Amino acid sequence: MAAMIIAGYMMVLQGGKGLYMGLILVWAVPFALLLWNLAYQFIIQLPLTGTLLPIALPTLFLWFVDTLALKRGTWVIELETKLEWHLWEGLEIEEAVFFLATNLLIVFGLIAFDNALAILHAFPSLFPVVPALPSPVLLVQALLKPADEYDQERIEGLRQALDRLRVKSRSFYLASSVFEGRLRIDLILLYSFCRVADDLIDNATSHSEATRWIFQLRRYLDFCYSLSQGDGRNAFIATTFPADCQAALCLLPTTYLSPAPLYNLLKGFETDLDFSSSINPFPIEDEASLEAYASRVAGTVAELCLELVYHHTTTLAVPQVKRQAIVHAGGRMGIALQYVNISRDISVDATNGRVYLPTSWLKEVDSNPSDILSSPGSAVAENLRQRLLDLAMLIYEESRQAIEQLPIGARGPMRVAVESYMEIGRVLRTPGYKVKAGRATVPKLRRLRVAWEALKP
Repeated sequence: MAAMIIAGYMMVLQGGKGLYMGLILVWAVPFALLLWNLAYQFIIQLPLTGTLLPIALPTLFLWFVDTLALKRGTWVIELETKLEWHLWEGLEIEEAVFFLATNLLIVFGLIAFDNALAILHAFPSLFPVVPALPSPVLLVQALLKPADEYDQERIEGLRQALDRLRVKSRSFYLASSVFEGRLRIDLILLYSFCRVADDLIDNATSHSEATRWIFQLRRYLDFCYSLSQGDGRNAFIATTFPADCQAALCLLPTTYLSPAPLYNLLKGFETDLDFSSSINPFPIEDEASLEAYASRVAGTVAELCLELVYHHTTTLAVPQVKRQAIVHAGGRMGIALQYVNISRDISVDATNGRVYLPTSWLKEVDSNPSDILSSPGSAVAENLRQRLLDLAMLIYEESRQAIEQLPIGARGPMRVAVESYMEIGRVLRTPGYKVKAGRATVPKLRRLRVAWEALKP
């Protein structure tokens, strides 16, 4: 690139036929060189679909349009200032280089900007406070920060968390893409913790092992929220939990999450363990116990999400009464989403010996949980699925307006999160819905359409 700058400078000094090309090179190449030096490590690691493609497609389009314009005489380059070389018939080489350079600068500039924001948001230890609109100076400081100062363990933990979200929940993976900055990162870390905790218990080989994991997770929370034990948290994690779970536990942002919802989440996991108990193998006895369970495993998570929203996005004080009402509505929305989840997973849960449909509902139609275990696709199961979906939709309608009272920056993304999951419920109401691995699935284009509609004010 340095040679191109020198060549351009010489063309400008000499004037004549190389003047236009020289001006283009002197204008574009120094900025391209600057952007490359600031962000080359990020640029070369991106797939070609994120670098070459967005440069090539608009460049080819502009070359084609410019060819038509030059042939029609819409504009011309003075004969004395052009090399009279052509990329193809009708397209002057100067015009071709100009459009290529312009698109390259745009793409490299956007990549450098994204890279700077990623660095600012990913490392609170390096940049404790990041304004909503970082200054150019701060962006350059981020790009100039040596890579050996990055927290590599945090990077690996974030990578694991994102992979976990992508594999385990397509709906929430899509929704996470429309949140911004540190709020997005912390929401992903929260999901990662919840998923890791759930998998530790679900994948246990025995009831006693699962009980032990709940005990250890409770001890982990004790370490997080006890001033006397806080310093030993990471050592406890390293000696107690599997290696692939440790990052999720270390990175959970407990410094600004309330402990009560996390402890209640563990109580929900204890209900899951009751399914393997000989005393009461079907603990969801009635609608009240179903709601209590959903509140613990999903309502709590919704409340934690809202705590993160307020921590990262609120610039003006929100009256405590109003905030409590919104958090309560969020918890209710979490219950609705869990009901959709239960409705979707009747067959999968039956395979695992679990029936989350209330026993009282089954008794009303002269059935029992054992019938669902043996025939999860029966008419009885389908009718109760629709009844549970009716209840989910009712709670959803009651709670959805609370989203519009959230900070403006979180409203659209939160609508995407909710609507993406509720769309599963709508699919379950459609005859002949598509099933994959025992679960109803929402086609990709439909998920994208729902997300697009949810982003509209």
